[in-house]
Amino acid sequence: MVSEEQVDQESINEQPVEIEEGLVGEIVEEDDATVETEEDDFQAQLEAANTRADDNWEKLLLAKADVENIRRRTQKDIEKAHRFSVEKFAKDMLPVVDSLEMGLSAAADSSSEADALKEGMELTLKQLLDSLKKSGVEQLNPISEVFNSDFHQAISIVPSAEHEPNTVMQVFQKGYTLNSRLLRPAMVIVSQSAPPSDAKKIDEQA
Repeated sequence: MVSEEQVDQESINEQPVEIEEGLVGEIVEEDDATVETEEDDFQAQLEAANTRADDNWEKLLLAKADVENIRRRTQKDIEKAHRFSVEKFAKDMLPVVDSLEMGLSAAADSSSEADALKEGMELTLKQLLDSLKKSGVEQLNPISEVFNSDFHQAISIVPSAEHEPNTVMQVFQKGYTLNSRLLRPAMVIVSQSAPPSDAKKIDEQA
């Protein structure tokens, strides 16, 4: 027969096992809950990241479309500027054309006087020069000025006692600049020092 003391001892030995099993169950449940919480947090973070990525992608597409629209508008503006850059200049030239046509008509009329024709041509030339000046074109007429190789081209050098050396004696063809940049140099005749009179006599004697 089993004594009461043996039964009590067996009960005591079984209690720790039951307690340990309960603790393990609680720990497993806590671990499962922690894992589920971490998964929920990760899922929420992933969804938030995907949302931000979608927003950034839409912003990128919008920015790209804006840049493309700006590029197209700029290209159109450049093409328009190239096509109509001389519009103002052309308008300024129209009165000059009208004056030239009227001058030619007057020249064809045998009853026209030469003085009136000359006056009309001078007026037309003034209109033309004024129109060129509005567009930044300046005329170079360097008569009696010091020769400047940046704006003048010497076609001849002539000794002269009446002019200082290296002075423009005559303008064969006038030059022009555009906003201070040379368009065409003035074709000029430049003076140089006249030889001494005694040297001339020596040459004649020789």
